Amino acid sequence: MQYITGIEAYNSEERTAVTLGKFDGLHRGHQKLVDKIREYGKQGDRSVLCAFDMERDSLLTHEERREKLEGQIDCLIHYPFTTELRMMEAEEFIQNILVKKLHAAHVVVGTDFSFGYRKRGNPEMLLEYAEQYGYTVDVIEKEKCGDRDISSSYIREALSVGNVRLAEKLLGYPYEITGIVEHGRQLGRTLGFPTMNIEPRGRKILPRLGVYACHVKIEGKWYPGIGNAGVKPTVTEERKKILEVYVYGYEGDAYGEEITVRFCEFERPETKFSNVDELRKHVMNDMEFGRNYFGL
Repeated sequence: MQYITGIEAYNSEERTAVTLGKFDGLHRGHQKLVDKIREYGKQGDRSVLCAFDMERDSLLTHEERREKLEGQIDCLIHYPFTTELRMMEAEEFIQNILVKKLHAAHVVVGTDFSFGYRKRGNPEMLLEYAEQYGYTVDVIEKEKCGDRDISSSYIREALSVGNVRLAEKLLGYPYEITGIVEHGRQLGRTLGFPTMNIEPRGRKILPRLGVYACHVKIEGKWYPGIGNAGVKPTVTEERKKILEVYVYGYEGDAYGEEITVRFCEFERPETKFSNVDELRKHVMNDMEFGRNYFGL
């Protein structure tokens, strides 16, 4: 898969099947768009996904999106949402970006897709210009979960209350955070349970601050764990959001290693305790929750 930052770097002359949007979660609804351009790709057109970067906290980092799309499509374009793009008239976007730059033969979008200055462009406009510019348009209906449309907003809502199971159902894959293990205050070690600290990468959203049963991937192997997403208010006033995990059955030194934490089940919200002894008592309960969850 070719990966490009900025539309100006795209220089292929091949006809394309292109889908466009924020794709900040690559959830089950997004996957329907990907599947459609893949179908066209099998017919000989180049499958291209154009992801607008809105420069805000996201459900996926750019690296994670790239990894998930690897092997599925021919080209991923990371398209920063610049002032130039924001001010571009919708008709100009169709003519200069879709037609002249991307050589679109097929345009695949969701029902709520909008583009151009003041969001004047929509699926209806794409259809209006289709015959003139020689492309087809597929407007893909929303994927549903129960009676609600699957959307990034719905997933953010689930994560904000710690419902990581629902988030996984909507995404179609478990919610994870990857980072490099950093040196912390080593308070966990002094309390008898050494932990690993990682900081979320690339403006990745943390779920509701609190304690979770989780799986932890270290050097390619998955381990059960118990983790706290938050700011550790009992022991620091920094307010820096980190993910701290204890890994059952792991005795190595992971400092400087990249690990992935996969959220399984919410236990309790993060709490500021009156002293370290009270913190220790609750952490012991958290450890027991994790052992029971994983049947250890």
